[in-house]
Amino acid sequence: MASSSLAKSITKFRPCFSLSGHSSTPLPSSSSSFSSAAVVSSTPDTNSSSLSQPQQKQRESRLSKWLLFLPGALTFGLGTWQIFRRQEKIAMLDYRRKRLLMEPVNINNLLSLEDKLDDLEFRRVICKGVFDEKKSIYVGPRSRSISGVTENGHYVITPLMPVPGLPDSVQSPVLVNRGWAPRTWKEKALEVNQQGSEQSSHTVPSLVQEGERSSWWKFWSKKTESLENEITPITPVEVIGVIRTSEKPSIFVPANDPDSRQWFYVDVPAIARSSGLPEDTFYVEDINENVNPSDPYPIPKDVNTLIRSSVMPQDHLNYTLTWYSLSAAVTFMAFKRLRQKTSRR
Repeated sequence: MASSSLAKSITKFRPCFSLSGHSSTPLPSSSSSFSSAAVVSSTPDTNSSSLSQPQQKQRESRLSKWLLFLPGALTFGLGTWQIFRRQEKIAMLDYRRKRLLMEPVNINNLLSLEDKLDDLEFRRVICKGVFDEKKSIYVGPRSRSISGVTENGHYVITPLMPVPGLPDSVQSPVLVNRGWAPRTWKEKALEVNQQGSEQSSHTVPSLVQEGERSSWWKFWSKKTESLENEITPITPVEVIGVIRTSEKPSIFVPANDPDSRQWFYVDVPAIARSSGLPEDTFYVEDINENVNPSDPYPIPKDVNTLIRSSVMPQDHLNYTLTWYSLSAAVTFMAFKRLRQKTSRR
């Protein structure tokens, strides 16, 4: 009886022990619920990341495909641009050729068209006057091939001055590019000009000293003889040339230095200012073919050089074929690369 009553009392107090005791049975259920919730909550993130990665790969593959064809498109565009450049060059050379076939006119008839100087370029003109050698300007260095030997030199630009009393003479000064001369010719010309200026400066003092030493009539006779020797008849020069404008130098050509008289390219307004002439002075390139064999320098320009260019139409055609062939080769390589990628997959 005692044992049965003890068993009943234990069964009565068992719920109390289960509620108040530190039992671990309910904890696993709560932890399992939390872990399951975490798993459930993490499953959408993994699904979203798994969906975004293929999209990124597709975008990258598309971009890589376009980049493979980009060099072919660029080279194709360059080849097409060379075709347009060829057409422009053909039109430009035809324009020059037609202008040079026209009969030369007196430059005095074109003075009223100074505002349209660009329209007058490559027009053949006739100029008559006297060269002012002391104001010559040398543009260079410019090389020239003579019998297979390249020699350095300069272009000689000299003002052509009017001749009083000559009806066909130029009415205003004209800058004339007389042609090419070697460097040694330039040095000799500068020495002659310096000696001439020194002799002219010492002429009057020598005459005064002669007058002081001799009698009046003797001095007068010597003075008149010296004046007769100094006065030389003016012989006008006829220049057949072509109206031109200033050159457009490349980025590799140095800038002109008028103070030190160093000219690397033709700048007509600057050369005119340096020579004491108006900036709108006409600039003419001599193309006269009648050259004196005993004194050939400066050598006038050849007319055929005026209808030439550094890049001729045939060169543009060669460039076009080169760019198109390069475009075809690069595009073929791009297709081949894409086929390799698809076969690997």
